[in-house]
Amino acid sequence: MTIRTRLFAALNARAFYGWTILAVAGLGFFASGPGQSHTFSVFVGPIGRDLGLSKTAIAGAYGIATLVAAFLLPKMGRLVDRYGARRMTSVVALLLGVACVAFGAVGGLVTLALGFGALRFLGQGSLMMNSANMVAQWFSRKRGFATGLMSLGFAASMAVHPPLGQFLIAQLGWRWAWVILGLTTWLILLPPVLLLVIDKPEDQGLRPDGDAAAAASAPAAAIDGLDLPAALRTPTFYLLAAGWFAMAMLVTTLHFYQVSILTAQGVAAAIAARVFPVSALVLAVSMPLVGRMFDRVRTRYVFAAGLVVMAAALVGVTLVSDLASAIAYAALFGLNNAFSLTLFGYLMPRYFGRKHVGTLQGTGQMVAVVGASLGPLPVGFAFDYLGSPTLVLRLLALIPIACALAAALYLRTPKGVSHPAHLE
Repeated sequence: MTIRTRLFAALNARAFYGWTILAVAGLGFFASGPGQSHTFSVFVGPIGRDLGLSKTAIAGAYGIATLVAAFLLPKMGRLVDRYGARRMTSVVALLLGVACVAFGAVGGLVTLALGFGALRFLGQGSLMMNSANMVAQWFSRKRGFATGLMSLGFAASMAVHPPLGQFLIAQLGWRWAWVILGLTTWLILLPPVLLLVIDKPEDQGLRPDGDAAAAASAPAAAIDGLDLPAALRTPTFYLLAAGWFAMAMLVTTLHFYQVSILTAQGVAAAIAARVFPVSALVLAVSMPLVGRMFDRVRTRYVFAAGLVVMAAALVGVTLVSDLASAIAYAALFGLNNAFSLTLFGYLMPRYFGRKHVGTLQGTGQMVAVVGASLGPLPVGFAFDYLGSPTLVLRLLALIPIACALAAALYLRTPKGVSHPAHLE
């Protein structure tokens, strides 16, 4: 009996093993921090000064590299469907550590763009997608709540990685900071993925949510869903893609430029950086509640509500002028992240089923990362050429409002996909 087998038997005897998978997936969300915009936010200034690059140049490198990396994500999704989340997450974790170490050696705009591309593809793209795949396979009725709990890992990253990055920059410089981030990625993620992850409950004779196993004569009905070509023929896919694109684009914009926006409005840099932990706290508190909403309220209305909160955050950040308003904005942004992270793991299996969720999640994540790649550009332009991002941020708020209206009016489950009636 292998160590993995003994661990499964011991843990599953205590509680449904999906909760163990959920814990590892949450750790994956936390470990994606080096590829997330909230971590980059504290590095933009030091990198720009060291390499002599403007904010527009850095945003351009970030955007182009992320855009190129986005088109690799459907391939990663297909690999997850083929080889399973355990194998592919192990590979991604190993490569993410390498990418962090290499990022500390960038010497100019080209290598910076390559580093951005690798970190975004492996961290923000592949690692989050693979973690969400694990939860989608192990939970169905409780998927919203489980996704909310998983995303607490992202809240922990928001609370830990920006101040950690600032501390490492102050003590060791920004280059060695990335070496430390790479080593910690290997340390905290590789052992639990290799020892604890099982791709699907059916692999161990279990069912999603810990439900009783089906009769031996009818096990095949456990996994169903549309494949990518079928999904692309539905209006549902494009409504989801539009909202996902807008959410990823604008959340990334705020993460990437939050410190710069607030300091430009007269907020001290130390206070601006510590807004992230406040947002993380609100995210942690609200995430399970948002997850419960997805399990109990019609999905299109929850989706629309998340987009409206996104618009409010874009306007809210332009109104920050002191500590009190910074805290109020941080709370709103934390709630915004609670919606966006739950949407990330919830929507594809909810509307298209589990059978091809890796490929569908990869395609959806590609759309999101394309949006993320474009988000910082208009704000970077506004900083460099308009002197202030306020007008641009308020105009950008119109995008999620339009997506929210479309979702509330027209989003429906495609024919051929089973769904709980109360969510439709």
